[in-house]
Amino acid sequence: MGEKNKQAVSNESQFSSKWGFILACVGSAVGMANIWSFPYRMSQNGGGSFLIAYLLFIILFSNVALSAEFAIGRRAKTGTLGSYTYAWNSIGKPKVGGTIGFIPLAGSMCIAIGYAVIIAIVLRSFVGSVTGELFKVHPEVFFEQGTKSFSLVPYHFIIVGVTLLTLILGAESIEKSNKVMMPVLVLIFVILAVRVAFLPGASEGYKFMFTPNVEYLTKPMTWVNAMGQAFFSLSVTGSGMIVYGAYLPDNEDVIDGARQTAIFDTLIALLASIVVIPASFAFGQEVGAGPGLMFVTLPTLLAQIPYGRLFSIILFFAVIFAGISSLQNMFEVVGESLLWRFKKLTRNTMLVLLFIICFGIGVFMESIDVWGPWMDIVSIYIIPFGAVLGGISWFWILKKEDLLDEINKGAKKKQGNTWHNIGKFVFVPIAAIVFIVGLFVGGF
Repeated sequence: MGEKNKQAVSNESQFSSKWGFILACVGSAVGMANIWSFPYRMSQNGGGSFLIAYLLFIILFSNVALSAEFAIGRRAKTGTLGSYTYAWNSIGKPKVGGTIGFIPLAGSMCIAIGYAVIIAIVLRSFVGSVTGELFKVHPEVFFEQGTKSFSLVPYHFIIVGVTLLTLILGAESIEKSNKVMMPVLVLIFVILAVRVAFLPGASEGYKFMFTPNVEYLTKPMTWVNAMGQAFFSLSVTGSGMIVYGAYLPDNEDVIDGARQTAIFDTLIALLASIVVIPASFAFGQEVGAGPGLMFVTLPTLLAQIPYGRLFSIILFFAVIFAGISSLQNMFEVVGESLLWRFKKLTRNTMLVLLFIICFGIGVFMESIDVWGPWMDIVSIYIIPFGAVLGGISWFWILKKEDLLDEINKGAKKKQGNTWHNIGKFVFVPIAAIVFIVGLFVGGF
């Protein structure tokens, strides 16, 4: 396969335990899709009805798509560029695969640049909660003040720098940091959920969340929105989860790991919703979407309850953890591919390069008028298209025998033609639908 196709991951660069691997994957998957998108989608699509549709797609995507990304990474013993090269070498076209792989890889880098800006806003809001500045003016005013050109420079610098520092030791430091961040994240949201449970009227929010509405189950957009939400929540991007698969030992069950990742990711999305939706019902406010929910609606609600400032501090602290764990994955995806492509590049030099690229470009994108459209372009066009390319590469180009062989390493239950056909004839068309529908509705 040539020198550039040799594995880039040594036996030392592996997760030391399955629990560490799952926490790292959950950290990658858990992010803004869980915290500001899932509650909104649920509130707009019938509550319990949306949840039913969402869970069905989560089961499908975790068992097939996410498992395949883990498997190809472990098979090729490397990340995005190396895995696409490996897959397309099955038909004697490794250079085509290496070229195609740059599309989902570019998606990871581009989303990281914009995502770092958003987490910098979260850090600013955390500091504003600690000092009380957030509540001296209306949260909407505070948010607008932090979304102007060069309004986030110190916060932005800290987020990019701290995240890259957590990648110095590769899989080892990713695993160790997520063993701290993910349990703390869950604990914080549990604390917030308990506080919300005592709000008058919160019970109506729980009923809405867990009671199916037959009318919404018959609406196509309920299913389309659930499909798109599940797709992005699990980070099925044709790039993101491949590198974590490369760090997975051969004796681990890939599908079982994907299922557990999906379970914890879904639980955290539900925890976020148990905070947001009942609180919105209690105060008679609609659940907003995107930045408005995180930086305006929730602080406004928290300001109306006793010790609201304390709970605001707790909320933004949790979101910082969620953001850094996702940003870790985006950086590692790009960094590992750089190390694979440029053999003489050291990890420390690669991290410096990523800092220069992410902060150097991102510092000029701190205005919401810039990063908003930037994130729309990446999430609507590049990432879904990369996922389609990934699905085609794993299920149509890579030899079926090679993929099944990797899927079945360490597996408790062996998979065969049925599993592969579901990926080939169900998941790949669904990925294409997510991409095409996203173009028409302006993304998910």
